[in-house]
Amino acid sequence: MSERAITTEHATNVHSGTGEDGVIGEILDRLPETDRWCVEFGAWDGLNLSNTRHLIESRGYAAVLIEADPAKCVELRQNCADFPRVQAIEAFVGLTETDGMDALLRDTDVPTDFDVLSIDIDGNDYHVWAAVTAYRPKVVCIEFNPTIPTDLDYVQDPDSGSSAGASLAAIVRLGKEKGYELAAVTLVNAVLVRADLFAHLGITDNAAHTLRRDTSLVTHLFTGYDGTVHVAGNTWLPWHALPMKVGRQALPRALRRFPGEYGRGQRLLMTGYHVLRYPRLTVRRLRKHGLPR
Repeated sequence: MSERAITTEHATNVHSGTGEDGVIGEILDRLPETDRWCVEFGAWDGLNLSNTRHLIESRGYAAVLIEADPAKCVELRQNCADFPRVQAIEAFVGLTETDGMDALLRDTDVPTDFDVLSIDIDGNDYHVWAAVTAYRPKVVCIEFNPTIPTDLDYVQDPDSGSSAGASLAAIVRLGKEKGYELAAVTLVNAVLVRADLFAHLGITDNAAHTLRRDTSLVTHLFTGYDGTVHVAGNTWLPWHALPMKVGRQALPRALRRFPGEYGRGQRLLMTGYHVLRYPRLTVRRLRKHGLPR
């Protein structure tokens, strides 16, 4: 771990949920120049789990806060009434030239290289950032799905009705494509800094495995040699407080043995199980995936 790595010792919450206030503040303190502008998507009421409210209150930041829910946007405007340099916008952040971030910010005073962009919309976060081309914020704080293992590159389809999100690996990859480097990882957010500014942070090892210290919500699914499907790591639905269940196993109990230990009867039974359960798959194709002879 680099001596200048931004870790849990920097993570503090005033309004944020998992240390983002302290992490973002530490990053800004290391940058040579800031303009005191921030933008947040999924701003909610402007107070609860906000990654920008502390910047507005303690550092005098101007802000554009965007919230799609009409009722919450009313609360957002009320909670920002004492800050004349904060603009609250009721809008759904889309993925096109007419409804994406570029379009929503076009008529505001936000500079193209403003300090902090926070994206927290519980699903299309990856695609919303990918669609941004006109703005190059110095720091991007973006939510990832914390139940996904660190090295798995996963992105949900660009569907506003889906809430699977994206993995940390996918966010890091997108960041590199857009000219950003990973600077810190909280429980649910990746914080990236524009590549031309990254050296100012003094971080020598910014690998995702190095910076992601809290993997308590990661869920692993794997199979035993006998074909039993197992769930390990986090076995609770973190947003619903319910235990996970594997559900129906792929194999009946009588066939849950390592195929090399099958007797003739079990091999025949396995072949019949494939044919009955998956009638559209040919034996030749099944053998390609390990059907025992």
